[in-house]
Amino acid sequence: MKKLILAFSLLFSASFAFSQAGVCGQFHKKYCGQEEDGKTDKAWMYNAQSKSGLFNQGMTSKIRCVIYKGMDYKISVCCETVLGDKLNYKIFDARTNELLFDNASAQNAQSFEFQSTSTRQLIIEVSVPHGATEQDKHKPVDAACVGLLILHKVTDKQGFSQY
Repeated sequence: MKKLILAFSLLFSASFAFSQAGVCGQFHKKYCGQEEDGKTDKAWMYNAQSKSGLFNQGMTSKIRCVIYKGMDYKISVCCETVLGDKLNYKIFDARTNELLFDNASAQNAQSFEFQSTSTRQLIIEVSVPHGATEQDKHKPVDAACVGLLILHKVTDKQGFSQY
């Protein structure tokens, strides 16, 4: 009987976790895309470290990601709240905890591009604002889907080419 109860509780937990992931699923792919003039830049490639999640309003969460030398990165965040343009995020060096970027000091830019001169780990901290959310029977009223889209491409060669 104990095994049956344990199995049922594990199944319920897995089902609940799956349903929570399903609420926001691929939110970052759909809403954080970098489309300009109806076209996407084909040079940028999707980075598998991108994530979506269901966040309570006022919540702060961190994610660790690896960036590689010789690559350009574009990090975009988006949120379904009305205050989505006020979504805050910071990028830290994981080893030194040095603050590398804070969108609050960059007019709340929801996208940031940079070139990596070394391979290292970053910590991206996202803070969700308070605001109105769309009604959805699958999530609490005070929760919102948040997306973190990471794109990468090989850094373009700069300067004179070899002769």
